[in-house]
Amino acid sequence: MQFYNSVGPNPRVVTLFMAEKGIDIPTVEVDLRGGENRRAPYNSAVNPAGQTPALALDDGSVLTEITAICEYLEELFPAPPLIGTTAEERARTRMWVRRVDLKICEPLANGFRFAEGLPLFESRMRCVPEAAPGLKAIAQDGLRWLDPLIAGRDFIAGDRLSLADLLLFAFLDFGATVGQPLDPACTNIARWFAGMKARPGANPN
Repeated sequence: MQFYNSVGPNPRVVTLFMAEKGIDIPTVEVDLRGGENRRAPYNSAVNPAGQTPALALDDGSVLTEITAICEYLEELFPAPPLIGTTAEERARTRMWVRRVDLKICEPLANGFRFAEGLPLFESRMRCVPEAAPGLKAIAQDGLRWLDPLIAGRDFIAGDRLSLADLLLFAFLDFGATVGQPLDPACTNIARWFAGMKARPGANPN
């Protein structure tokens, strides 16, 4: 296998996932800022959507999208489980991944793309600059919604680390660098974030 990595929170979710599992996959760094992902051979041979991350399999096929890649790796490397070992655990993880993605990560990312990231993204995708403030506010609303739900918990999906934690951590860590810091009033998320930040896999080499 070969993993196509780049800057940004999306590929970082997968690198966090692999670090927690102790998986070492040969990696190709894609120059996102230079637009390498938007031209051949990447967008013709790897991912026609021109996005990262991507995972090239031994048979030559390619998987893209965070959840698909992580679920595939979970099947190959089940320990430690980061999605679940039972139907209930897997369903709970997927539920929280969906909630975190829709309520927080997606609006946070587009709030960045349409504002601070506009010079990089305006020639690559439809950007709506006037929507940026509202998208950032929606992401903050999502965090305020989540905060009381994880009171007294170390992890989002219950008593175990899961893909939901890695997803939210990667995006919040990114948001703090692009003008979307965590509201200090979200004390439960701040506590959770500090715990995630202290994990060995959270600190890039």
